[in-house]
Amino acid sequence: MQLWPNTIPYDDDSIEFKPYLTPYLAEGAKLGVVICPGGGYAIRAPHEGQGYAEFLQAHGISAIVLEYRVAPYRHPAEGSDVQRAIRVARHELGKLGVEKIGVMGSSAGGHLAATASVHYDKVFYEPTDEIDAISARPDFSILCYPVLDFGEFRHDGTRHNLLGPDPSEEMIEYFSLAKQVTADTPPAFIWHTFNDNGVPVENSLFYAAALSAHKVPCELHVYPDGPHGLGLSTNFPYVDRWPEELVRWLTTYAG
Repeated sequence: MQLWPNTIPYDDDSIEFKPYLTPYLAEGAKLGVVICPGGGYAIRAPHEGQGYAEFLQAHGISAIVLEYRVAPYRHPAEGSDVQRAIRVARHELGKLGVEKIGVMGSSAGGHLAATASVHYDKVFYEPTDEIDAISARPDFSILCYPVLDFGEFRHDGTRHNLLGPDPSEEMIEYFSLAKQVTADTPPAFIWHTFNDNGVPVENSLFYAAALSAHKVPCELHVYPDGPHGLGLSTNFPYVDRWPEELVRWLTTYAG
C-alpha cells in the first residue's frame, strides 16, 4: 500500500524507492501500531518490522509496517512519512473498529517513533488530501533500544543520516527528544539493555525521566545484558521477556 498515492513531499525522482505500508490485521482488534524498523536511517531492518508485526497480530493487535525513506533522504522526509503513516492508520484501521493508534520503533526507528510522539503537532509537510487533516498524534509509543539523544549520547550514523555532517545546534536540540517532551507527549513502553554496545542506555533513561517530570505514564525496562538490535531474539536471559511485558502493557494499560 503506497503511503503517498499522489504527490510525495520532498520526492527525489532519481531514487527508485517510494515509501509504503504493509498491514498485518488482527480480527476484532481495538489497538493498532505503526511500526518503524531500525537501521540508522540508512536501511530498514526486517526483523524490527515484519517480525514485530507478526507478533502483535498473533496477540490480537493490528500492525502496519512503515517502510519509510532513509538516506540519502534527510529531514523532513522521514518525519513526514511517519506523520502520514499515523494518519493513514487512523483513517483505515478506524473503519475496522480500531480505537487507538500507537507507534513503535527500534534504534533509529525508535527515534522516528519518538519524533512522531513529541513533534506530532509540527508541520513536516503540506497537506496533500483529506487524510492529512487527521491527527498525527500517537495514542502511545513503544521504543525498543531507541536513539533519543543527538548530543553526548548520540549514535553518530543515525544523526549523520538524518541531519547531515554538520547539523546546527538548534537541530541537535530539536532531535534530542527527551528535551522536547511535554505533558501532551503520549505514554510510552521503553526497553533497553544496560550494556548496549550501539546506543547508550542513557537515551532511554533520559526520555523516561522527562516523561516522569511531565507526569506522562511510562513503563521502562532496563535489562542487565545484551547487544544492540536484539529485536525478538530469545538468546539472552531477561531480555526475552520484553514481548510478553509489552503485550501485558498494551492490553491492560494502552487498551
